[in-house]
Amino acid sequence: MADQYAEDKAVDSSSNRHEVHESHSPHHMTAGEYVRTRFSTLKPPMNKAPNPLRLLAMLSGKQWLFFLVGFIAWTWDAFDFFTVSLTVSDLAETFGKTNTQITWGITLVLMFRSVGSIAFGLAADRYGRKWPFVVNNLLFIVLELGTGFCQTYKQFLACRALFGIAMGGLYGNAAATALEDCPEEARGLISGMLQQGYAFGYLLATAFARGLVNTTSHGWRPLFWFGACPPVLIIIFRLCLPETEAYKERELVRNERGNIGATFIAEGKVALKRHWLLLIYLVLLMAGFNFMSHGSQDLYPTMLTNQYNFSANAVTVTQVVANLGAMTGGTVIGYCSQIFGRRFSIIFISIIGGALLYPYTFTSSHAVIAAAFFEQFCVQGAWGVIPIHLMELSPGSFRTFVVGTSYQLGNLVSSASSTIESTIGAQFPLPPKGKIKRYKYGLVMCIFMGCVYLYVIVLTFVGPEYLRRSFEVRDDADIAEAAGHNTIEAAMARIHQREAMGMGMEQSDREDIEAIEKGNARTSERA
Repeated sequence: MADQYAEDKAVDSSSNRHEVHESHSPHHMTAGEYVRTRFSTLKPPMNKAPNPLRLLAMLSGKQWLFFLVGFIAWTWDAFDFFTVSLTVSDLAETFGKTNTQITWGITLVLMFRSVGSIAFGLAADRYGRKWPFVVNNLLFIVLELGTGFCQTYKQFLACRALFGIAMGGLYGNAAATALEDCPEEARGLISGMLQQGYAFGYLLATAFARGLVNTTSHGWRPLFWFGACPPVLIIIFRLCLPETEAYKERELVRNERGNIGATFIAEGKVALKRHWLLLIYLVLLMAGFNFMSHGSQDLYPTMLTNQYNFSANAVTVTQVVANLGAMTGGTVIGYCSQIFGRRFSIIFISIIGGALLYPYTFTSSHAVIAAAFFEQFCVQGAWGVIPIHLMELSPGSFRTFVVGTSYQLGNLVSSASSTIESTIGAQFPLPPKGKIKRYKYGLVMCIFMGCVYLYVIVLTFVGPEYLRRSFEVRDDADIAEAAGHNTIEAAMARIHQREAMGMGMEQSDREDIEAIEKGNARTSERA
C-alpha cells in the first residue's frame, strides 16, 4: 500500500490540544515507512473531548438542515428496503411462491445497489448533490408504488431490481450532504448519528408493518403505498436547500478552468492513478463491515425461534432492543472516534463485540435481550465511525462515488452471509420439535462472527486514517494536479472577492454583480 496512503496523524502532538487544526492533503510515504507506522499511528491522539451538546451547537442552521435531509432520506431508504423482509410470507401467498423465491426480491436489491451507487455517485460528483438526490427519491416514489400494485411475481422482481438501483445511489449522496460542511470537531458525533438512520428505519418499518399489514382488505400492499409518501416531503425539503459549500467551491474551480467536463475527467484520471489501491482496500473493508452486520442480524430471529423456541412477540422485543443498542452504540463510538481516532475506535469496539459473542448466541433465556443490546451496540458502534472515515479517506472530487460504491460493493460481497450461516448450520442438527427440524445456528453464528471480527480488526489495522482531513478544495492535491494551482488560487480569490463585495449589500445587488462577472467571463473566453 506504499504510495497510495499517507501519514495518518493529522495533528502534531506538540500542538495545543484545545485548538482545532484540520490536516491538509496527506503526504506520500514509501512502503517501508507505511508498514513501520501502523503501530505508531494507532496510538490514540487523545484529542480534547468537548461536551457533545457544545458540538451539536457548533452546527449552523444550514448545516443542521443538510444533516437532517441526509438522515431522513437514509432512514426512509432503510424503511423501504425492509418492507419486503417484513412481508415475505404475505408476498409468497399472494404470488403463489415459496418464501425462498420471494427473498430473491431482497437479493436483487443487494445486487443492483452497486449499479445505482456508480451511476448516482458520478452524477452527484459531476452535477452536484441536489438533483441526483431528488431523482433518487422520485424513483423511490415510483418503485414503492409500483411494488404495491404488482400482480405477478415477475413484476415484483422487476420493481425490486430497479429499486436496488435507486437505493444504491442514496448512501453516498446522503453522507456527503450531511457531512461535507460539518464542523471538523463535530464530524465523529454527526457521523455516528447519521449511520443510525438505518437502524431507525428498521424500527419504523417494524412499527408500521404491524399497523398496516393485513389490517385492511389489501393485505400487505398499504405498507408499500405508505412507503412512497414521505419521499415527496423529502424532495421538497431538499429543493429548499442549496448545494453544499464544499461542492460549490469545487464547481467554481472547474468553472474557472473553462471546461467543466474536461476538468472532471482529468480529476478522475488523477484519482484513479493515485488512489486505485485505496479504492480496492475500501471495498474489502466494507465487505468485512457488511458481513459483520448481516452475519449478526439476518439469521438471528431464525436462531431465536428455531433453536431457543422464542415466540414471535419475544423475537420482536429482542430485535427492537437490539436496534436501540445499535443506535446508541453508533452515536457513542462515532463521538469517541474524534477523541481516540477512527482506527483505534473500530478495533477496540470490535474486540469487545467479539467477547460478547458467546452470550449473544448461547443464551437460551430471555436474558439474551441484554446481550443483544450490547452486541449490536458494538456492531453498529464500529459502523458509526464509517461514514466520516470513508469521507476522510475518499478523493475529494469523487467523494460521493467512492463512499457509495465501496459501501455497496461490500454489501454485494456479503449478501450471501445468511445463506452461508444457514447452510453450515444444517450440518449441526438438534432434536426436532415435532415436524420442525432444528439446528445449532448459535454455534455457527458465533464462529462465523468471530472470523468476521478478526478480519475487520486486521484490515483496519493495516489501513490508513486521515483524521481531521480538510475537505476544502485548496487542500486537495488531486484537483490541484488536474486543474492547476493557479486555477485554484484564482477561484479562491473570486470567492473572497464575492464575500467582500457581498457585505452590506442587498441580494439583488449581489445578483447584478454576479451577472456582470459571468458576462465578463464569457467575453474573455470568446477572446
